[in-house]
Amino acid sequence: MPLSDKQSPVLKGMIAAMAVSVLALSAGAAFMPADWLPADTAAGRLAYAARSVLTICAWLLLSIGILARHRFFTPEDIDGSGLTAGTADAKRLQAVLQNTLEQTVLAVLVYGSFAALAPAPLLGALPVAALLFFCGRALFWRGYASGAGARAFGFALTFYSTVLLFLATVFLIWI
Repeated sequence: MPLSDKQSPVLKGMIAAMAVSVLALSAGAAFMPADWLPADTAAGRLAYAARSVLTICAWLLLSIGILARHRFFTPEDIDGSGLTAGTADAKRLQAVLQNTLEQTVLAVLVYGSFAALAPAPLLGALPVAALLFFCGRALFWRGYASGAGARAFGFALTFYSTVLLFLATVFLIWI
C-alpha cells in the first residue's frame, strides 16, 4: 500500500526520531561520566529523576500558560473551551497542551521507574531522555500549525525517547 502525501513525511520523521533516540539514549547510558551520575541511593536516584522531570515539566507549564494568556486576551475564548466553541488559535493551543500533558504524564512515570530500577551505570540515559523530550516538544510546537509532517519528528522524539526508556526498564527488571 503506497503512502499518502501526508503519511510519507510523518513516517520519515518517525524513523529519524527513533534513530536519534536510540543513538542518544545508548550514548547517555554508555558514556555518561561516572561523576555526573547520582549516588546509588534512593535519595540520589530520586533527586536525579526529579531534575529530569522538572526539565520536561517546563513544557507543560509553558503550554498551560500560553493557552491561559491567549484566553485572557481573546474575548471569544475567555470563557474557556467548556463554554465556547473556541477560536482556531485556542483549539490549536489546546491540542498542543493536551498532547504535552499526555506525553509528560507518561514520561514522569517512566522516568521515575527507570531511576528506581535501572542499574546505576545506565542512569546517564535519563537526562538524555529529558533533553530529547525537551527538544521534541519545541519541534512539535514549532511544526504543529503546519500539519502532521511538520510536527512528526518533534512528536516522535518526545514519544520514542520515553518508549525506549520504558522498554529498557521492563527489560532490565526481567534479566
